[in-house]
Amino acid sequence: MKKNSTQNSKIIKASPEKLYEAFTSPDALSVWQAPGDMTAKVHHFDLRVGGGYEMSLFYSENDHDSKGKTKGKEDRFTARFIELTPFKKIVEAINFNSDDPAFQGEMIIEITLEANDNGTEVTMLFRDIPPGIKPEDNEAGTKSSLEKLARYVEE
Repeated sequence: MKKNSTQNSKIIKASPEKLYEAFTSPDALSVWQAPGDMTAKVHHFDLRVGGGYEMSLFYSENDHDSKGKTKGKEDRFTARFIELTPFKKIVEAINFNSDDPAFQGEMIIEITLEANDNGTEVTMLFRDIPPGIKPEDNEAGTKSSLEKLARYVEE
């Protein structure tokens, strides 16, 4: 795997259908996608290939170390749907709204959902991660989001 790529997987006790819905619902994304104690807001959502969404992730006011990629405590980005294969695969192109060149460029996220005896294996592969994002930070954030996703769909 290239240096600017990361991959995380988690087996979640839910059907591929329920998980696909959690990835393609703005209400669900605003609950689980923000890692750790960050919060999220989906500004608009268009579920079709070529469509996408705009979303903000907000760092906690108690987090005195983190600075948003966009401004203040905000990471704002747009996602464009490249592929939507119901209950199996979602591919998104992500662009951060940032004046900092280190966070610019298109990052690709490939999400696969594979049913097994224990639920569904959710795999998130990130390619072309902007140089301003450390791969280890991306992996930690993705792990946290997958844990929140599991809590969201398993409840």
